[in-house]
Amino acid sequence: MELPSQASALSASLYNNSVLLNASENFTNEHFTEINLLEILGPKRSPFFLPVTTVYLLIFLIGLSGNVLTCAVIAKHKRMRNPTNFYLVSLAVSDLLVLMFGMPLEIYDLWQNYPFPFGEGGCYFKTFLFETVCFASILNVTALSVERYIAVVHPLKTRYLSTNQHAKRVITVVWVVSMICAIPNTSLHGIFYLPEKMEESAICTVLKPLWIYNLLMQITTACFYFIPMMIISVLYLVMGIHLGRERRHARRHLGKNCYSSSRRNLAVENGRRRQVIKMLSIVVAVFGLCWAPFHIERVLWSSVSQWTDLMHNVYQYVHILSGILFYLSSAVNPIIYSLLSTRFRECFRELVCSHTDDSNSVRDSPPFPKTLLDPSMAGPRTQALMKDSGSIVPLLSPKGTLSMDSAVLTCMCKEAPCNTSEF
Repeated sequence: MELPSQASALSASLYNNSVLLNASENFTNEHFTEINLLEILGPKRSPFFLPVTTVYLLIFLIGLSGNVLTCAVIAKHKRMRNPTNFYLVSLAVSDLLVLMFGMPLEIYDLWQNYPFPFGEGGCYFKTFLFETVCFASILNVTALSVERYIAVVHPLKTRYLSTNQHAKRVITVVWVVSMICAIPNTSLHGIFYLPEKMEESAICTVLKPLWIYNLLMQITTACFYFIPMMIISVLYLVMGIHLGRERRHARRHLGKNCYSSSRRNLAVENGRRRQVIKMLSIVVAVFGLCWAPFHIERVLWSSVSQWTDLMHNVYQYVHILSGILFYLSSAVNPIIYSLLSTRFRECFRELVCSHTDDSNSVRDSPPFPKTLLDPSMAGPRTQALMKDSGSIVPLLSPKGTLSMDSAVLTCMCKEAPCNTSEF
């Protein structure tokens, strides 16, 4: 998997692959003047260098600051350290690797398509890095979606499937699998020279037969984009249906005789859970949309055997668009968190301004609340009510997940208790 805008010379080299091979046979080193290189490899500097670089630098500044703050916020506040947030930190690390290592190489390629200055090792590192972070990103998003699905639809399993230790193990597996799966494509790449290893002609590109590369592209695109996105879409659809069913179920069974505080607690919790799912579904949707041109480009690239001038010109524009969206996906997540997450905004303000104490600033508000029936977390007034009534009140705690299917909700009623046995 190459970065969509990994190098303008790379697309030119594939487009002119047959020309390069023929040229290698028919020309000697002395024939390869600057004019010959221009005809075969194209211009050294991309005509889109200035506008694309400007956009990239803006994305870099936003993405770098946003992802660093995301990691810092979660690292600073212990109550933010839950499985969902660990997956988001892993995703942020992947985005930071792309922005800090991938984008500078990309900008250099726009400035000077060839020769590639970092040798064989640099070519392998470049390809391996992009492959790894691309695989890790989609696997992190998939793992995050599965974790939320378990918490919402199968809350009884959260005790052993939605723990911090389990999340850390999954994240480790995600990165190991990503690195292993990055090896095949990396092994296909290397430095291509025109005859006599002319240094001025060096480009980092595919050296093995193109049919192997094309087959690998189609397999990885299916396994690391289309199939995961289908699975994720089904998971969020099921979660949406489940939350809607719980909401209707609650309205039917929490009667008018219950204290309004009980109904209000339940309504607030359901609202929080819906907000979490809404925010994460937006993250997934934006991720899918930003990566779609990249994978469409890969499929197009791997399915065309003979390139025409028109196809090459169209490809250049798709190449630029997919590159911008690819990097944009690495910068947009912190913006989504700040717009849709009350808790993130509070922690962000505290981290930047340092005006409030950690224990007072982090409240039980979205994006990632976890709740449990825990009387020990109640305030004095609620504990007094519980002592007088002998009832259990649903309270917020960071230790578990409340579900309408498993929570025991004994309402404090004035006249007759609500039937909560079905919950």
